[in-house]
Order: sequence, then C-alpha cells, then structure tokens
Amino acid sequence: MAAASASPDDADEPGMETEAQNLQLSCGDAGESHASAAGKALEVDPLQEDSAISQASVSNGGDSETGKDLVELKIIWNKNKYDVKFLLDSTGADLKEKIHSLTGLPPTMQKVMFKGLLPEEKTLREIKVTNGAKIMVVGSTINDVLAVNTPKEAGQQEVKAEENKKEPLCRQKQHRKVLDKGKPEDVMPSVKGVQERLPTVPLSGMYNKTGGKVRLTFKLEQDQLWIGTKERTEKIPMGSIKNVVSEPIEGHEDYHMMAFQLGPTEASYYWVYWVPTQYVDAIKDTVLGKWQYF
Repeated sequence: MAAASASPDDADEPGMETEAQNLQLSCGDAGESHASAAGKALEVDPLQEDSAISQASVSNGGDSETGKDLVELKIIWNKNKYDVKFLLDSTGADLKEKIHSLTGLPPTMQKVMFKGLLPEEKTLREIKVTNGAKIMVVGSTINDVLAVNTPKEAGQQEVKAEENKKEPLCRQKQHRKVLDKGKPEDVMPSVKGVQERLPTVPLSGMYNKTGGKVRLTFKLEQDQLWIGTKERTEKIPMGSIKNVVSEPIEGHEDYHMMAFQLGPTEASYYWVYWVPTQYVDAIKDTVLGKWQYF
C-alpha cells in the first residue's frame, strides 16, 4: 500500500528526464546540422572555382587584349592625324577596316601606303611595321572619285583606241632614237615574271625622251612623284597624273618603256625608258591607286 501511495511528482520525474534528453539530443543534432551546412557553404567545388575564374577572365576580355602584341600607328589622311593602337598580327585588310571606322572612307576607296602600297593579305608584323610608324592614306568620297575618274577613264579609252591603230610603241621613230642607244650602263637589274613593291630608294638608271638620265622618286608622305634629271627635279602631285601607260621593249621584255600623262593630250606624256618590269605594276598602283578600278 505504501508503494501505491507514491506522489504524483515522483511519477513525473522519469518522463521529464527522457523529454529533456530528447530535447538535448534534438538541439545537438540541429547544431551539428547547422554547422555542417555552414561548413559546406564555405567549401568551394574546384570545378566551380575554375568556372568562376574562367567567367571572370571572359568578362574582362578587353583587358586581355593588352596581353597581345600591339603597335602604335600614326594614320594620316587629308591633313588629319589619328593615333591608333593596332594588333601587330592583323592584316592590311583589317587595317583598312579600322581606317574606314575612323575616316568613313570605304576600304576600296583607300590607297594605304607604308613603304609602298600596303599589301592587304600580309600582317603588319610581316611587313615590319614598328611603333610610331606613319601610315599614309589617300582617298576621297565616292562622288569626288567619280568626278575625277570619269575623264581619266575616257582618256584611257582614247589612248587604247589610238594604240590599236598604231604600230608597237618601241618601233615608232620618236622612241627608236632613244632605245637604239641601248641599255644605260647603270640600269637597275630586272626580274622577269615577278611583281615587286617599290624599293625604298629612287628608281634610277633610265632615259627620258631626250636620252638624258632620269630617276623617279615616290614621295608617298606628300603624295608626289618627283621626276629628276641632271638639270632639275619636277615635283608632280600624283592626283594630277591622268594615266600611266607602259609597253615591254621589244627584244628586252624584262624592261618597259613607260609614260605619265600630265595633261589632256598625248603630247603631255612624259616618257621613261628601261623601267625594270618587276616594278611596273607597283608604279601604276602607287600613282593611280587600285581604287580607280572600283
């Protein structure tokens, strides 16, 4: 009977202990769970880290460009100067696109010069462009070019028609008297079947129509052709030269006779004899510009 009379407080104590233990365990598990989660939050998956670095690199793509080889250029067009940093491994065609964005000149209307006419297919590194290099650009708007080229094209057609009616130039009396003198002693070497850019030195060792020695200097930075003789040097703006004609010398096809049309008629032709054949196309492109054909 005494055992049955145990107090209600005594009966509740074991249950309370169990509940307290459960609560303690529950809190402990929760603490461990939170700690584990916090630990996982601090852990960084290596793959995710690499991905994050990669994304950061991509987002700063503009800065990564500075890691490539750049060259500082001075682009000069129509009395305007542009300081440009450009990739050394870009091509001449890429540079023309850049010039288009700066000046508004379409690439086909540009005559770009660096030690001669700039080759579109080669890189700036290949043609040895260095820091501070001056790139000369000659070109006009489409309307200006059409206005200038119309008389040129008409003049070319007239000249071709006249040439078709006549015997070869080198057989005509006025040229024969010069050609019969033979090659000048200091004539420049010729390379048949090859096209080369203009050399950095004047073209010399040639005759003019009087049989006097003549040299041609291409002043690209001034867009002028200098025709020098013993007596004087004529400085001719390339834009004023209406046409350039040439013909291989019979029996010496590795040399040409060439004429620069300085006025509206055939009488204004300035004749030069014994021009090395490898420079003929470069002379025409430099004086008239490839853009004249577009």
